[in-house]
Amino acid sequence: MTAALIDGRRYAAEFKSELAEQARSLAAEGARPGLATVLVGDSYPAMAYERRLRRLADELGCHYVGEAMPGDVAEADVLATIGKLVADPRVTGILVLRPVPPHVSEIALYNALDPLKDIEAVHPINAGLLSEGRPHFVPSTPASAFHVLDRYLSESGRDPAAVYERSNLVVVGRSNNVGKPAVLLGLARNATVVSCDVHSYRAGLLAEHVSRADILIVAAGVAGLVTGRDVKEGVIAVDVGINPVEDEVTGKVRLVGDLDSDSVRQVAAALTPVPGGVGPVTDLWLLRNTVSAAALPLRIANAWGEQHPGSQLLETALRTSRLPSTSPT
Repeated sequence: MTAALIDGRRYAAEFKSELAEQARSLAAEGARPGLATVLVGDSYPAMAYERRLRRLADELGCHYVGEAMPGDVAEADVLATIGKLVADPRVTGILVLRPVPPHVSEIALYNALDPLKDIEAVHPINAGLLSEGRPHFVPSTPASAFHVLDRYLSESGRDPAAVYERSNLVVVGRSNNVGKPAVLLGLARNATVVSCDVHSYRAGLLAEHVSRADILIVAAGVAGLVTGRDVKEGVIAVDVGINPVEDEVTGKVRLVGDLDSDSVRQVAAALTPVPGGVGPVTDLWLLRNTVSAAALPLRIANAWGEQHPGSQLLETALRTSRLPSTSPT
């Protein structure tokens, strides 16, 4: 068996066309989406990610603000910058780029976000809503992993819902931004979900759980962690890892995933390549959340009327997670 490669680039191209149309429609109604990024320090991956998002926002016609600060900036100054972006009506989505320096608390930064502009669902309100199965935003990387899974299953003639309900879904990695949300998204699809991390590895249990996976999502950040010997025949494997590896002969750096793709491909039914799998969809999903955030005031106005006092009440309720118990009439 040789696995099919799940073409994330094709899915991303189709997704981008749909998203561009949504952004244009919103802008025509006076609700232009706007993305802001906050970069603290000089992390190369974070800087590269910022450049990609800036370019993509421009291609989609979104307003863009990039706030960059030196690595020795005081935490209070970062919080003040976030406060400025929260108050900026042109900004509908805010992303704090990771990593941040050790003296700056990620939790403090996340708490300072407006939940309605928190497009990666890192604010406690949004993380809680996600855990309850009623997310306002879904973090971009796990959302993209399931987007490509859903598309692959549909295109191969299967009902995604039926597949998940009879599948063992194993997630390797428990980060707050990928692994844990992926577990929640799998549970929301009624899959039988197992979460593994470094503790599973140290206990000698990782290979056992991985070998039972019908669907495998690997987001551990360890190059070649899972090999063809570890997985069962016919597994569908989604590789979220992006690991730079230097070629011993040429010295050139290339990106590889958490799967040993050559050996896994001989056993799996399908897998996502690195690069070209989940990654191309992830950037677009972040902009999708930005576009959704821009649409919220219009949805409120359409439901209640711009001058109706319920408009402000509903927006306040969404920010505090106290949702109205009745619908507008």
